[in-house]
Amino acid sequence: MQPATPLVLCVLLSQVLLLTSAEDLDCTPGFQQKVFHIDQPAEFIEDQAILNLTFSDCKGNDKLHYEVSSPYFRVNTDGSLVALRNITAVGKTLFVHARTPHAEDMAELVIVGGKDIQGSLQDIFKFARTSPVPRQKRSIVVSPILIPENQRQPFPRDVGKLFVETVDVNGRTLEGPVPLEVIVIDQNDNRPIFREGPYIGHVMEGSPTGTTVMRMTAFDADDPATDNALLRYNIRQQTPDKPSPNMFYIDPEKGDIVTVVSPALLDRETLENPKYELIIEAQDMAGLDVGLTGTATATIMIDDKNDHSPKFTKKEFQATVEEGAMGVIVNLTVEDKDDPTTGAWRAAYTIINGNPGQSFEIHTNPQTNEGMLSVVKPLDYEISAFHTLLIKVENEDPLVPDVSYGSSSTATVHITVLDANESPVFYPDPMMVTKQENISVGSVLLTVNATDPDSLQRQTIRYSVYKDPAGWLNINPINGTVDTTALLDRESPFVHNSVYTALFLATDSGNPPATGTGTLLITLEDVNDNAPFIYPTVAEVCDDAKNLSVVILGATDKDLHPNTDPFKFEIHKQTVPDKVWKISKINNTHALVSLLQNLNKANYHLPIMVTDSGKPPMTNITDLRVQVCSCKNSKVDCNAAGAPHFSAATALLLSLFSLARL
Repeated sequence: MQPATPLVLCVLLSQVLLLTSAEDLDCTPGFQQKVFHIDQPAEFIEDQAILNLTFSDCKGNDKLHYEVSSPYFRVNTDGSLVALRNITAVGKTLFVHARTPHAEDMAELVIVGGKDIQGSLQDIFKFARTSPVPRQKRSIVVSPILIPENQRQPFPRDVGKLFVETVDVNGRTLEGPVPLEVIVIDQNDNRPIFREGPYIGHVMEGSPTGTTVMRMTAFDADDPATDNALLRYNIRQQTPDKPSPNMFYIDPEKGDIVTVVSPALLDRETLENPKYELIIEAQDMAGLDVGLTGTATATIMIDDKNDHSPKFTKKEFQATVEEGAMGVIVNLTVEDKDDPTTGAWRAAYTIINGNPGQSFEIHTNPQTNEGMLSVVKPLDYEISAFHTLLIKVENEDPLVPDVSYGSSSTATVHITVLDANESPVFYPDPMMVTKQENISVGSVLLTVNATDPDSLQRQTIRYSVYKDPAGWLNINPINGTVDTTALLDRESPFVHNSVYTALFLATDSGNPPATGTGTLLITLEDVNDNAPFIYPTVAEVCDDAKNLSVVILGATDKDLHPNTDPFKFEIHKQTVPDKVWKISKINNTHALVSLLQNLNKANYHLPIMVTDSGKPPMTNITDLRVQVCSCKNSKVDCNAAGAPHFSAATALLLSLFSLARL
């Protein structure tokens, strides 16, 4: 059982209780609540209720009188505690004393955040020496009653009799009440229990004798002051029982499990199983045979330490790789007796010699622990047909102080490079040339140059066009001379940012042949080979318009500056009688077409001539179709303007053209 707590009973003699009313039995004289907590306010306000106190003497509270430990407070007749004036600091505690001719009691008010003030309870409560309530000296002495736990029925049963309080005929207490202490005697009826499992401990292999592994403690619900809860521990069973049936010892009082074998026997690599299971028994009654027992299993893991260095399975490894190839070429194997799940087993490889060009790298295979040697830069047979690497292997975790890496932790790798037919290489690549866009057909642009890396083989190279989007180029297959087969045009859709791109092939005579690709970038210089053109080519104007402006024309040119703007705008061959049109420059790229007078509704074709600033300049003549429409009541009617109307010069040209056909 739990630790025994004395029971205090107040038993009243039945004959005396007959003198008391049932109401008195249900009433307890004094304050209903004896301790209150409030937070220290910024200020106690005069006549503002702080809290309400409830006191009863179980006789009607006749002549009830309150006293407060601070002269700045009072308790009203309704039990409310108020301040007599505004006040801030009153200390950490106030006491309120209430009394009647029949009872008295004290309540405590704790002010949270209050500060200490001088004064003692004896100074404050003078009534302690002047209280008119008489106090009787107790004369009843009661011995405690001892009762063993787990008694059998029947219940209830007598445990003893006494007088604990006497009252007179008026109900006034003469003596007592006296506490009756009933002590329940503990019995050993609870087994020890291991409540904190599972119990798993770890100890490093090779640990010295006496190394503490873990602590196991049990709980017993019986009285801790008796042997019923006094526990002793022992090891009931060890699995496995090799190399010794007594690998561990448990302190019988503390429950500490320690090693008791020599460090040599705690060698993880020689153990049948690095995990031990111990059946631990806890027995109360200080381990006597009459004590109750409880058991639990302790699992102890023998942890690995890095006491074995990795060793290559052989001193030399061979690898073969074709020149130009990349990837893993050989796996280096090692042995390590440490735990494969730890850094004491995982290998880390390093190339310590033979890799000046950083053409090789080595990485660890996480599943097999092998070293994967890879070529990361293509090898050239013509430069070196053989490579020799010295490889070192270590563990991720450092070795223990008495173990070091030996000669078996290094190995040599011999690599043979096989010759392969390599593709010819253009130099430079890309090849660049700058030419004017209007050079004549058959002009030579350049002669390309490609070399064969297979310098030890006597091979010839032939050239061909691979990609020529516009079909402008030709290459001599023997000497690589590139010439034009058509006019080059910078404004072609195949030219981007004035650069034309073509690809050529160089193929050697190997078996099988190998082909290399080269890029030619032709930068085309602009020439003034494009005339400007205007926009828009159609305009409308009202026949009665007050504003005689017709349209703003813009001009553009496919060429580059200075072969573009500023543009010159003119009306082409306007006769004197027909001079009703006017064109005015706005800026370098725009001009305004306007009328000198209103015209009848009709379609008019006005030839506009625009000239760029190239040397020599280029000119373009474009007809601007102007529709003169009727504009009445906010409605525009151009239907009657369907018949074209030409200027006099234009009409004359059409007449001459008609006569020429007769």
